[in-house]
Amino acid sequence: MLEYIHWEVLVKLGVTAILGLIIGLEREIKRKPIGLKTSLVISIVSCLLTIVSIESAYRATSAQQGVNITMDPLRLAAQIVSGIGFLGAGAILRRGNDSISGLTTAAIIWGAAGIGIAVGAGFYFEAIAGVVFIMISVELIPSIMTWIGPKQLREKEMKLDIIVHENKYVKTIIDTIQNKKISVYHIRIRDLKDGGHLIQLNIGVNYKLKLTNLYELISNMEGVKQVEIESLH
Repeated sequence: MLEYIHWEVLVKLGVTAILGLIIGLEREIKRKPIGLKTSLVISIVSCLLTIVSIESAYRATSAQQGVNITMDPLRLAAQIVSGIGFLGAGAILRRGNDSISGLTTAAIIWGAAGIGIAVGAGFYFEAIAGVVFIMISVELIPSIMTWIGPKQLREKEMKLDIIVHENKYVKTIIDTIQNKKISVYHIRIRDLKDGGHLIQLNIGVNYKLKLTNLYELISNMEGVKQVEIESLH
């Protein structure tokens, strides 16, 4: 019976990991803040807490020392909503460069609380299995996706500021960047007081491309006066 329960837990965590992966991939491809790793952590720990809640209710129904204990099987699982609300609040926090950070950390903190509840309730195997799946989701799967995943997952997003001497170089520089198979997600062009022009781009480049190589590529373009590159991940 114990062996069957262990395999059932693994199947449940594995299925929820696959479903969380699907949701995370969809969000990641669209460059949404709650992406692959966050969705995986949320789905796995939500499943884990539900398993713990149901199993705890069944264990509590047996009378001990003359006291009959009853418990709602989904009472603990219902509190997952509070955790999701906590992550939702974190989703609106932005850094100075308008990028969102810290969501995976927030999810892992929430996941750590779920692991603690599982261990406290005596579900050692479930807690260990949950940690293994979370570590695989956070560390191994994203690395694999950078090699075999969709193009968007094989790219790292960067913010690129380029100052040019004359406006005739603006279109040429943008076209040259796009011809280098660099994805351009957002473009902003602004005139400067000294007569120059500022081109601000959010771009996606292959993970294998080094920052120094990208800087050399941009700075050697005709008309470029100054270059500033910032990684958004």
